[in-house]
Amino acid sequence: MAAPDATSAFQQALLGDDPAALYEKAPCGYLSTTPDGTIVKVNETFMTWTGFVAEELVGQRRLVDLLTPGGRIYHETHLAPMLLVLGQVKEIALEVVTADGARLPVLVNAVLDRGPEGEPRVVRVAVFDATERRRYEQELLLAKRQAEESERHAVQLAKALQQTLIPPTSPTIPGLEVAAAYRPAGAGDEVGGDFYDVFQIAEGDWTVVLGDVCGKGVEAAVVTSLVRHTVRSLAVTERSPRDLLHKLNSVLLSSDPDRFCTLGMLRVHRDEEGWEVTASSGGHPLPLLLRPGAPPETFGEPGMIVGAFDPAHFSESTMHLGRGESLFLYTDGVPEARRDGELFGEERLLEALAAPATLPDLIDRVLDQVLEFQRHHPRDDIALLALRASGSS
Repeated sequence: MAAPDATSAFQQALLGDDPAALYEKAPCGYLSTTPDGTIVKVNETFMTWTGFVAEELVGQRRLVDLLTPGGRIYHETHLAPMLLVLGQVKEIALEVVTADGARLPVLVNAVLDRGPEGEPRVVRVAVFDATERRRYEQELLLAKRQAEESERHAVQLAKALQQTLIPPTSPTIPGLEVAAAYRPAGAGDEVGGDFYDVFQIAEGDWTVVLGDVCGKGVEAAVVTSLVRHTVRSLAVTERSPRDLLHKLNSVLLSSDPDRFCTLGMLRVHRDEEGWEVTASSGGHPLPLLLRPGAPPETFGEPGMIVGAFDPAHFSESTMHLGRGESLFLYTDGVPEARRDGELFGEERLLEALAAPATLPDLIDRVLDQVLEFQRHHPRDDIALLALRASGSS
């Protein structure tokens, strides 16, 4: 930016139509150099900005001599060759070292005049003060770095928060294998709304929960934490998954009308013949029963979303899980996975579950196929959990 006195002098010269004053008092620096860069003419504006006098510049120095070391390298390797080939350069960002050793950010435009035979004759250079622009760029860069640092911090916080909402490892239950997987949406570094939990109530008595909270991010994490801890508290005294969902529904409705979720819940009790499983669903995909030599089939009955309606309806179903039989639970991030407008769907899920496999391999197979279907960038969270009666004591 030109100094106010230089701008004023230029405007006065413009009104008086004084060519000499228009050159000397222009709101930018003007220099003329020989083809080798030696300064042969310079205006007052440039000298005012840099603190030099004409005797120190004209015939004494080259333009490149006034640049910083990095600017000199750029001048010799880029600016000068481009000027020679193209005949002009525009908006080249450089720094001029002033008489007192300070650095003046500038933008340089230059044209090369040639003689009748095409020989280089004179280089005319316009220099613009870029101090304010440089300050703006530095502030913009600082803001970018701060935003990136905030984003890194948010990602770390999200990962730490998510770890508190998902069991670090599957529990060891004699006679019952457990395997699970969780994959947040996107690049995998966001706080998602899917969650699962497996916890013991009494000897041979366990509760299994898999759910999907509405929303994403910290807001979803708050609801997830509320649901997870409320379920754990209610499960101590409430043996019926259906009745527990009713009480959870009341808790969510009283806390916030926008806090709701889908939930699949199992009460798994060890008996003499294996495992008795009681299931209830709150608007969640029904568990899939996997029996050796038989196609997968759903278990249980649908129910209403938890925390959205008053009154709400939930049902309850009971079955016996024999040795080698499995129950597979999943969130809607599996069937609703999209690629080019196409859904992964229930059919692909059933095909992935049809072939025999160990429980961890079965979980990995489904997760890998869903991720591959979406080119490893899922739009929704994915949570998977499977149980298998092993028969061991």
